[in-house]
Formats: sequence, C-alpha cells, structure tokens
Amino acid sequence: MKVSYSWLTEYIGKNAPSAEEIEQLLTFHAFEIEGVEKVGDDTVIDVDVLPNRSSDCLSHRGVAREVASITGQSLEHDPLVKTPNLTNTDDINVNITDPKACPRFTVSLITGVEVKESPKWLQDRLAAIGQRPINNLVDATNYVMFALGQPLHAYDADSFPKSDGKWQFGVRLAKAGETVSLIAEGGKDEERVVELDGSELLIVDESSNQPVGLAGVKGGQFAGVHAGTKNILLEAAHFDPTLTRKTARKLGIVIDASKRFENEPSRELPPYAQQAVIDLIKDIAGGEYQGTVDEYLEKKLNPTVMVSVSRTNALLGLSLEANAVKEILGRIGCQVKTDEKDLEVVGPWERTDLNIEEDFIEEVGRVYGYEHIDSVAPSAAPLAEVNTRHYYSEQIRDQLLSLGFSEVITSSFRKKDQIQLKNALASDKSYLRSSLTQNIAEALDKNASLADLLGISDTRVFEIGTVFQNGEGGLTEHVSLCLGVRLKPSGYSGKEDKLLKDILAELAKSLNTPIDWSIEKGVAEANFSELLAKLPEATAYEPVPPASEVKYQSFSLYPFVSRDIALWVSDSPGEDLKKEVVEVLNNAAGELRVRTTLFDEFTKDGRTSYAFRLIFQSKEKTLTDEEVNQMMDRVYEAAKARNWEVR
Repeated sequence: MKVSYSWLTEYIGKNAPSAEEIEQLLTFHAFEIEGVEKVGDDTVIDVDVLPNRSSDCLSHRGVAREVASITGQSLEHDPLVKTPNLTNTDDINVNITDPKACPRFTVSLITGVEVKESPKWLQDRLAAIGQRPINNLVDATNYVMFALGQPLHAYDADSFPKSDGKWQFGVRLAKAGETVSLIAEGGKDEERVVELDGSELLIVDESSNQPVGLAGVKGGQFAGVHAGTKNILLEAAHFDPTLTRKTARKLGIVIDASKRFENEPSRELPPYAQQAVIDLIKDIAGGEYQGTVDEYLEKKLNPTVMVSVSRTNALLGLSLEANAVKEILGRIGCQVKTDEKDLEVVGPWERTDLNIEEDFIEEVGRVYGYEHIDSVAPSAAPLAEVNTRHYYSEQIRDQLLSLGFSEVITSSFRKKDQIQLKNALASDKSYLRSSLTQNIAEALDKNASLADLLGISDTRVFEIGTVFQNGEGGLTEHVSLCLGVRLKPSGYSGKEDKLLKDILAELAKSLNTPIDWSIEKGVAEANFSELLAKLPEATAYEPVPPASEVKYQSFSLYPFVSRDIALWVSDSPGEDLKKEVVEVLNNAAGELRVRTTLFDEFTKDGRTSYAFRLIFQSKEKTLTDEEVNQMMDRVYEAAKARNWEVR
C-alpha cells in the first residue's frame, strides 16, 4: 500500500518522525518497505501490509496508529476516537436476508450537493498514492477508504427509485444465471455485465429486486453519480470476508475495495467512515446531511483474552515485568486489567486480528523490539523419529548429484492435463500436472543449448514432486521421481535412452531395490510413493558431511558466443603442454572469455592436435560478431607467435 507521509503527519501531529525514521520504525517493528519516493512536495512510502494486519493497516490512520504505538506517542488527530454524530432517517429502508453474509449495512442521505472537480489538495493526495481523481463525490469516498480502510459507494438518489416514499435497499444472495452491470475500473462509464452462479452477495433495489452492485467487490452502473447529481446516498457496510474473497477471485475483480473487505475490517467502522465522508462532502461539495440508517444485525466484539506474563517471557526469551507488558499493550490501544500473574486484555475495536493469547504476545515482542531479545542456541535433543521419505529422497539426491544431475522444481500447473482447476491462476495454468515427464523434457530442451556455456557434454536434471491424477475414487496424488538427459546441442537423438538406462541401473543398485521406470525420449519417471513401500524402514539418518564453501557469482542475462580453434603443437604432448596452450589462448582471448573446453585431441605423424571451444559473454551487452572476431584474431596471433599451426 502506498502511504503519503504528509497524510500520516495529519494524524501523528507535530512530533511525527521523519519519513526516513518512519521507514526504519516500520521495517524493524511492523512491515517490510517496498520503496520510498518523492512525489511532488510529498514523500510516498510503499508499505507491504501483510494479511494479519490488513484489517486495520490498509489505511493511513492504521499506519499512523502503528507508528504512534511503536514510538509510544498518542495520535494528535484520531478520527476513530470521537463517537460519530449521526442521526436516524426514516427515508431509507434496508432489508438483509442473511446477517452472516452482511452483519451491518449503513446508508446516509445528503441533499443539494454540487458535482465538480475536487480541490487541488485532494487531487494531489490521491495522485500521490497512484489514484486517478474523478470528481469531488467519488474522490471523497476513495479518500475516506484510504484514510480509514472502509470502502464506500455513492448513488445518485434521484436515479434510485422509491417505494412507499422510501429508498429500498436489499442485501441477498444472487440467483444462478442472474446478471449485474458493474462500473469499469477507474470510474469510467464503460459497462461490464457479469453473470452470477448464485454464490455471490448482491446489493439490490428492493422495490424492483434489481441488482445495483456486487457486495464487497464492486459497485454497479445502477444510479451512478454523474455531473448533474444533486442528492446522494452513501453506503458503508460490512460483508463476510470469505464470501467476498471467493467472489472477487472467481470473477477476477480484485480491487482496493475488495482487498479491504476480504481482510475483515471491524464491524464498528462503517459509522466512522460515514461521519468522515459526510464532513468531507459538505466541505467540498456543499449539501445538507439528512440522516443515516444503520442496520446492525450481528455484533462481533473483540474477545477478552488472558495473557500470562510468564508465558510471554518464555516465548519471547525476555524477563519483562507485568507493568512493562501492560504498558506495551496499552500503547497499541488495548484495555488491560492486571492481577498477580496474568493480564486480562481486550484489543482495540479496530483490530480484528487480536483473538488469542499468542496474538498479544506477538505484539509485545515486535513493539518492544526483537533486537532486545538475546539469541540462545537450542540444546541438542534426541531424534524422535526418522522420516523415511526424507531419508530416501536425500539418498537419491546425493546419488544423482554425484552423477552430474541438477535438481529442478517445476510448476505444478499445466495448460492441459487430467484435473482442471475451478479458478485457474492463468490461461496456461488451468490444470494440475499428472506427471513430471513433460516438465522435465521442457527443462532439458530449454537448457540443452547452455551446455557449451556450462562446459558439459550433456544436460541432466531431476525432480521429486507431487503429481495429481484421476483415479477410481476421484483425485489421487503421489510423489513422483523423474530424471532426464539431453545430449547437446538439443533435442532427442535416441542415444539418451542408453545413457539413461545405465544411470537408472546404478541408482537401483545404490538402493538395492528394482525400480519400475516409464521411459520416454530420454526422460524416466517412477512412482516414488510406491518405491518407498518397497524400501526398508529408515532407522537413522546418515551423517551429514560439512558443506563446501560456495561463493555466489551473478550470471549474465546476455547470450554467449562460441568459437572453435584447432591447432597443431609440438611433438612432445603432455599435461604441462596442454595447460600452457590453454593459458596462452585464455590470456589472448581477454576478460570476456568465460570458458575454454578441450573437445578433441589426437596425435598424427609425430604431431599433436588440440581443438578447443572458447565461450565469450558480456554481463553488460550482447556481443557482436565483429567484437568476437577481434578477440579471436588475438588468439590466432598468440598461437602463431608460439609456432603453433592453426588448422
């Protein structure tokens, strides 16, 4: 979530830390920071708000409250402290058919507004966090959503029909085959009609039973605000987070509003959002507030949780006194009562994530600061059990790695296969894999062309992974072992099968168990789950040898170029001469030579011939033929200077 620093300071006040300090505080106590950038006169902090804090911190007020809790301050301006001053109206009726799907629904009426451009400060503030200003009414609802975390929707009251002199709102589940017309992203006038399957929640015009919006996901075209709007109805509600998430993901409509609803903001929040948006609209669009209807069917108050001070210290590795724990929990807005050993704690109403003792202990740890927790090495404990699958997986890995294989982890999804996903991640990931063979073959084909760069004569990869198949009783899954070989340059030549069979025989010998392989074009696959049933139960793990020191080196994103050179050398061949030839060639080739491979050697008529393949690659650009030819000319000249005959 992009957070405006100037916006935060309105809540924190004159003693607000600098943007750089806020970045550090959030990094070490709360969230990861994706980036910080200057936008005009403002600084925008990109905060990665995790799901466990999305109920309250997908908002500027929530992030400001977090900063205040960490620093031990109080917010100078907190819109959630003062009880909303809303009056009831008899002009609006709300009918909710399923209180679990929609426990709270509020609607406010404002008359006599003027639709126009938002003031510059509001446009700038929305633009700073990547939002396109539309008009003062729509901008006001978006502003309050990003301020408090409560989505809102505005209707043109004159386009919304009345029945019995009242606006009639309904909230119900959709009917299979029913459609709803939704506004386009960004508030454009384009229409998107969505057909529903009956699992979605709708907001409807109760007088005609016509859908006016997809509850929790997106507003509809019905009674949309336009340039001539004079009277508006403002909706702020609470919808079931699971239902919202399923609908949004199923229809591919994941927007700022649905993200907030699916993370379950507090049911107490809608009136505060109504108060904020009413005040803002009256300020920038005029109008008179006429009243609010608040249909609150199922309350959900934060639970009272007993927090043990001794357990808190044991889990965190601290030795805090009860008063210190109480003070930290008080800083995040908790109500705390103390007895001799335990604390009776109720989280602030806007925090729906504080429900068990461990939730509060986590808060103590991060607000206090993990840097204050001393690291203690755990003492050795006797092994409770040996995981047979892990034991043999490691044995097979070690064997294959020693034979020149590389382990790969490929996608569990395929474009076509046996079992189709109901909600695919992408068009080419609509099915679960029933085999590893295709994935391994693709990995081989993609990497076979890199054999020269890697200095290998063939490409070998393997994978141990789960596959999914249709069986007699429905879906079955098992672990599969798959390995494959490709001789360079690429493609299947037929010689791979002979090499693969030799490798498989060696693997079966190491396990002392025959393995039922399915071999297809240089790729072999076996049911690892069935293999485990044949192997003896593991009783102890093998000793783990010390790992060799590995130094990471970045690889080039640019293509490599290969050049071959064959030359006659003196009639006294040997390893020393071979090393000398390689050294001369490498020095002449220069820094962009990344590998030299001897691929042919023979002696004839008292002379020895060496053939080398030189690989050139830059980390900064794609090399041209002219550049590589110049490097090879230097190689030829160096060979001639030693009286070696280039063939």
